[in-house]
Amino acid sequence: MSLESLRAANNIERDNTWAEISFQERIDTAEFRIHERAHITVNGDSCRGCTTRECVVACPANLFVPTSDGGILFNYENCFECGTCYLVCNQAGAITWTYPEGGYGIVFHRT
Repeated sequence: MSLESLRAANNIERDNTWAEISFQERIDTAEFRIHERAHITVNGDSCRGCTTRECVVACPANLFVPTSDGGILFNYENCFECGTCYLVCNQAGAITWTYPEGGYGIVFHRT
């Protein structure tokens, strides 16, 4: 069922006070407020045993990069906070994920 069908079935009118913008335009409004303490940590030793590298493939921000020694190089500063890396990782203890502390992380601005 489409979003428009759901709205019609539930008698919900569209809120036209927000302009329609594309995904890319929304991402372009993003601000990353970076805390000195990472909200995601990666245990490189656990990553060396991984053969699938799901985090590398699944991360929409491309924050995971495999290294030549079998580890993973990770950058938390531009994280979308979606949790995909944590959900797809098949190595116990390889990724520790929490939300950033209050006031930090990704902020989308209204345009």
